[in-house]
Amino acid sequence: MPKSKKAFTALFTGQLSLVGQADRSSEEQNPVTAIDIALEPDATMMQHAKADNTRLLKAFPKGFALDATHHAHVTMLQQFVRTADLHKVYAAADAVLAKEKPTGWKLKAFKYYYIPDPPVGLAGIVVEPTADLLRLQRELIDAVAAFTEKTGTPAAFMSTDEGRDIQQFLIEYVANFVQIASGNKFNPHVTIGVGTEV
Repeated sequence: MPKSKKAFTALFTGQLSLVGQADRSSEEQNPVTAIDIALEPDATMMQHAKADNTRLLKAFPKGFALDATHHAHVTMLQQFVRTADLHKVYAAADAVLAKEKPTGWKLKAFKYYYIPDPPVGLAGIVVEPTADLLRLQRELIDAVAAFTEKTGTPAAFMSTDEGRDIQQFLIEYVANFVQIASGNKFNPHVTIGVGTEV
């Protein structure tokens, strides 16, 4: 992946993504759901993300495509929440997003990132952190705190492989997101695919 990227601005809209098994209706089967509260990119960012994703797929066809399963987004918060409280989580996140109005913000993409996971790794576009983004993240963390659980199992995630594609590191990442990826550790980005460092 190139180490730098021409800067461009993009608008984002708020969205609460359920990473969990949305088709399960029984709380007893799945008492905890993994969520991803995210900002959805506008057409400018989508154009860049899809073009980069297409380029990466040519080099690494076993990577993933940005499609209906893998949406381009900027994660604001990942957590495990009680499935029975999902409606409350939606309401709490919606209230924060309505108050903050992130759809009017212009954010700047300024470089690529690469996270090694040998033999390849994840690549993405980094968005410049702003005071608005940091405030929004803190407000979302506070808004859903009462509904969170410390951890979950592979059953808490949406899976195309009956949970076999949910690795322990992902469970730990979601469980520890606030400690490892918020505040001054927040790295807003849009993952664009699988690649190697150049």
